Amino acid sequence: MPRRLTVAVERFPIAGAFTISRGSRTEAAVVVATVEDGEHRGWGECVPYARYGESVESVAAALEAQAAWIAEGGGRFDLAGRMKPGAARNALDCALWDLEAKRTGKPIHELAGLPAPGPVTTAYTLSLGDPESMETAARAAAHRPLLKVKLGGEGDPERIAAVRRGAPDSRLIVDANEAWRAETIRDNLMACAAAGVGLIEQPLPAGEDDLLAEFERTIPICADESLHDRAGLDALAARYDAINIKLDKAGGLTEALKLAHEARARGFEIMVGCMVGSSLAMAPAMLLAHHAAYVDLDGPLLLARDREPALRYEGSTVYPPPPELWG
Repeated sequence: MPRRLTVAVERFPIAGAFTISRGSRTEAAVVVATVEDGEHRGWGECVPYARYGESVESVAAALEAQAAWIAEGGGRFDLAGRMKPGAARNALDCALWDLEAKRTGKPIHELAGLPAPGPVTTAYTLSLGDPESMETAARAAAHRPLLKVKLGGEGDPERIAAVRRGAPDSRLIVDANEAWRAETIRDNLMACAAAGVGLIEQPLPAGEDDLLAEFERTIPICADESLHDRAGLDALAARYDAINIKLDKAGGLTEALKLAHEARARGFEIMVGCMVGSSLAMAPAMLLAHHAAYVDLDGPLLLARDREPALRYEGSTVYPPPPELWG
């Protein structure tokens, strides 16, 4: 029986709101690709991101354009030649991995030649707000060992100090989402050092981050928006110490695994990150966790409801996906 690709848009309400320097959202809109062969089904989820010129409509259309190719037998190894890196390719790549696992009866870590994934500690994200609200949020999350703090530019020294007061014992990552500027970066770096921050993610806009090469980086700096796939690695060496690998940026697990291997060979630390999506979006990224100094797969923890079956979270510990979910 020919394989069949179907595409669906799903929406998950966020618990409260998720706010970063570029805006605020109250729901996660995801696109799911499902590939069936008549007996088995594989699926993958992606989160379109406007920062990269994506919308739910454009990603769904990019996936639907591959339906005939999938029906004719198109497979994962040829996907990179047909689709550019991004959310659409991620959903289809992960669906094809899942289909292969279901068809062969082998878990994906075996198919990929990787060790079996185990439980890991994920960061938990605190949304951007005023110092008072962020201190309150930090106090409520102070039992979590690793917090990721969204910052926004002006007023960030006060925000990070407030978070540290609220969560005196948690390890901290900060993520400015490109909001810092040349005139604020020194004061912000000093505030992060005073708060004992362990990693700073994407402080300056992609394409305007040459200034990072001029600093003695006492806190490691992690590239997010400045890196998508392996093609961007060579440009980062003088500016960044780590990279954030997200499957929606890289265009799927296939590219993400190669990116992790090459990044480690170049001496970069690795962070495995996510967009705000359901457990289906997080599941493939668990295969990268053994590479990572930092794991940030808290998307389902930010939702008012997740899909079933789901990943198991115990506090900030996330467990590998059950095969009924993915892989």
